[in-house]
Amino acid sequence: MQSILLVEDDRKIARVVKAYLEGAGFRVIHFEKGRDAVEAAMKEVPSVVILDLMLPDTSGEEVCQDLKDIGDIPIIMVTSKSSEEERVAGFALGADDYVVKPFSPRELVYRVRAVLKRAKKEDMASAVPVSFNSGTLVIDGQTYEVNKKGLSLNLTPTEFKVLNTLASYPGKVFTREELIEKALGYQFEGYERSIDAHIKNIRQKIEDDPREPSFIMTIYGVGYRFSGKKDV
Repeated sequence: MQSILLVEDDRKIARVVKAYLEGAGFRVIHFEKGRDAVEAAMKEVPSVVILDLMLPDTSGEEVCQDLKDIGDIPIIMVTSKSSEEERVAGFALGADDYVVKPFSPRELVYRVRAVLKRAKKEDMASAVPVSFNSGTLVIDGQTYEVNKKGLSLNLTPTEFKVLNTLASYPGKVFTREELIEKALGYQFEGYERSIDAHIKNIRQKIEDDPREPSFIMTIYGVGYRFSGKKDV
C-alpha cells in the first residue's frame, strides 16, 4: 500500500482529505506541524507528500526544501496562495503539483494518482546513464545525478526533470507548454515563465558559457532544443 504524508494544520480539511485518500486505497500519515512531518519522512520515505504551505511552526517552503534533501519525493503543495508569482515560486522549489484552496478532495486523489504515474514512468525510462559529446555531460536517471567533465553538478529535482526530458529527445524542439507538460506534468496555463527560469539555472550549471550555450538552444518564438550529441 502506497503511503501519503499529509501535512495540514486544518483538522477539518485533513479529516476529509484523509478519508478520500484512504477510500482510494492509500495509507495516510497526518501531521499538523512541518518539523514532525520531516522527521517522519526521514524514518519512512512516503510515496507522495501533500503539503500545506501555511503551517504553525515553520513555512511550507522550508518543509519542501527539507523533504527534497531527503530524496526526490513527489510533493503536491496545497495553499490559499493563488497568484502566478506564488505558484511559480512553488514549482521552482521542486513541487510536482500545486492545488489552491478551496479544492475538490476527489480532484486531489486524481492528482495524487497522476503524480505517482509520472514518477513510475520516469523510473522505468531512465534506468541507464546517458552521455553526450564524448562523455562531457552524463545524465543518470536512476540517481538524478548529472556530471560534467567528471564533476558532479547540483541540479534540483525539477531542473533535472527538465534537462532529462530535453536530453531524451536530442534535436526535438519543445514549446514551453510541451516541456511543462512532459517534464513536470502541469496541465495548466501560466507557467511558461517558470520554464524560462529553470532553463536559465540549468545553463548556469551545464554550459561552459551560458550566454553561448552548446547543449540547450533557444528557438526564438518557439521554445528550446537539446543539441548535445548522444554517445553510442
